[in-house]
Amino acid sequence: MKKIEAIIKPFKLDEVKEALHEVGLQGLTVTEAKGFGRQKGHTELYRGAEYVVDFLPKVKIELIIEDNLVERAVEAIQQAAHTGRIGDGKIFISSVEEAIRIRTGERGSDAI
Repeated sequence: MKKIEAIIKPFKLDEVKEALHEVGLQGLTVTEAKGFGRQKGHTELYRGAEYVVDFLPKVKIELIIEDNLVERAVEAIQQAAHTGRIGDGKIFISSVEEAIRIRTGERGSDAI
């Protein structure tokens, strides 16, 4: 099993969710996040005062899937989250040793 974490722009969440649903993935966790990468934030003007916005709003998506679905899921996220502009986000993939469904005690791929 693999864990995919994707950090994307908030307005792309619905598109990414739909793309993952079309691939056949059902469950995912979404967390509101703030951060910055190479763009290092930006400057804004508020009531005549200029200030720096260091942390930009992002959304973090997490899902646990079987190994054979990883490439399809990554492609779906990439295509749906892509704008071509800086700050589109990142995708991280890591191995998951075990998954356990609390309600039933199911383990492994049965739990996801």
